Amino acid sequence: MPHPDNITNQTASALLHIDWDDGVRQSLTHTFLRSRCQCADCKRWRKDFNSELIVADDIRLTEIRLVGQYGMQLIFSDGHDRGIYPWPYLRELLCADMTGDIAAAGKTPG
Repeated sequence: MPHPDNITNQTASALLHIDWDDGVRQSLTHTFLRSRCQCADCKRWRKDFNSELIVADDIRLTEIRLVGQYGMQLIFSDGHDRGIYPWPYLRELLCADMTGDIAAAGKTPG
């Protein structure tokens, strides 16, 4: 399983860039990452309402905490800090992008 070589948070453009050790570069919007949080509360919301989380466009990723070799905890400007994003999960988001599922990758066309 690939692991990140470099993680860069660009607050102004609201993008998180991940350079993987297999040469792949991934970019994810802060809004998308917040909407895809895997904490129990966010998962329950998606299940109970059969809907993705509604996230404000101005949400920002304010801090990144590495969680060993497992993944990273992302802290957002709305105070949300309960989600851990494992490396395999982040790669799943990349795979969604590579198959043309633009919405799942947090990007907009154009």
